[in-house]
Amino acid sequence: MKHNETRSVSALSRIVNRIILFLYKWKGWRIVERFPSDVKKCVIAGAPHTSNWDFVFFAGATHEEKVQPNFMGKHTLFEGMMRNFMLDMGGIAVDRSQKGGTIDQLKREYEQRDELNLVMACEGTRKSDGKWKSGFYNIAKAAGVPFVLAYADNEKRTIGFSPPMMPSGNYGEDLLKIAEWFRSKIPDLERYKVLEQQARDIISGKNEF
Repeated sequence: MKHNETRSVSALSRIVNRIILFLYKWKGWRIVERFPSDVKKCVIAGAPHTSNWDFVFFAGATHEEKVQPNFMGKHTLFEGMMRNFMLDMGGIAVDRSQKGGTIDQLKREYEQRDELNLVMACEGTRKSDGKWKSGFYNIAKAAGVPFVLAYADNEKRTIGFSPPMMPSGNYGEDLLKIAEWFRSKIPDLERYKVLEQQARDIISGKNEF
C-alpha cells in the first residue's frame, strides 16, 4: 500500500492486505460502477454501514481500482509498534485536542498530499437508522475536494461508486442529491429512505445538521 514515507512496508500490513484480497475474491464481490479515474483527492462517503465486513469488501474493491483508501484514527494508535502498520493501511493520525480540531488537521493533510481519499462511514455506527452525520461534508468543503459516493449491495455482492460531487454549500440540497443517487441503486433499502427524508427535513427547516 502507498504511504508518504521512504521506508519498507511492514510485514503485518502485507499479510493483512493479502487476507483482505483473498476474502474479497473468495466471497465473489465485484465492482459495477468504477471509481472515477481522474480523482486523486476526495472524501469517499459510504453507506450502508451494517457489518464489520464492510471494511474488508470495500478495501478489496479499492485495491482492485488501484485506489489507496485513507481513514482517520486517534493519534495514540499511531505510536510504537503499530505506527507503520497504521500508516501502511492508509491511516491518518488525528489529535482532537489540537486547536482547530479534526477538520483543520485533515485540511492540512489534503494540502500536503498529492493523493488522499478519505473514507467515511457517514451513518456513524452500524446501529444507525440511516441518518447521516455532516462531518464528511464539512471536511470536503473545508479542503475544497469533491466527495465520491460508494454503496454496497449485500444481496448481489456488488459495489459501486458515483461521479465526483463538489459541495455547493447548501447541505440540505446536496444531501438530497446524495440520497437520490443511493436510492437509484437500491430503491427499497430502508436506510436510504431515512436519508432522503432527513435531507427533505433539513431543506424544510424541520431538522438541523
